[in-house]
Amino acid sequence: MGRGPVVWIAGVAVGLVLVLAVTALIGNRDDQGEQVAAGEWAQSVCGAVGVWRGAMEAIVEDVRTPSAVSMSGEEPQSETPQGRTGLVRKGLERAVQATETMVEGIDNAGVPDTESGEDAADDVSVWAERALDDLEEAEDALEEEADSIDESIEQFTDATGVVGGVLVSGVQTITDVAQLDPALGAAFLNTSACQQLREESGR
Repeated sequence: MGRGPVVWIAGVAVGLVLVLAVTALIGNRDDQGEQVAAGEWAQSVCGAVGVWRGAMEAIVEDVRTPSAVSMSGEEPQSETPQGRTGLVRKGLERAVQATETMVEGIDNAGVPDTESGEDAADDVSVWAERALDDLEEAEDALEEEADSIDESIEQFTDATGVVGGVLVSGVQTITDVAQLDPALGAAFLNTSACQQLREESGR
């Protein structure tokens, strides 16, 4: 089996794990547009963002450290411009899929029943949609194959820069939303998914 099918299978696996994890965290309910308890909303949002964050970090790691030797014993695809571009493109495809799932999870979380609940839901939703747009734009930028290793490295740097940017802005958005009103702050402090997200983010 060549590396192409292996990468494709890995991408499908990551997408499936993400869907299952988000479903497990927020259940099968759809509270889009409905008011929910602040703690319930925070748990759903932090759960969706936390699972997404883990998937994104795994994707970046996979692209950074591809298999050094192909199964056929031939030159690894990652050592050619086309191979590197292909790996980055596959990574971005998986990142887009992961972000689409996160956007759905955030939308389905509803609106927290607090003084600033509407603003909180809007802020998180706007960030998630913007993250998806940024990743799709980075994916589109890879339509043209790299002509040299240097160019492929530049493409990789640009792509991982986009991924890093949406990761940082996502954690910052959660932090900012938690400060909108005391009820939201308490919800983010007391829910297990938010506690885990803070620990993993070093916040």
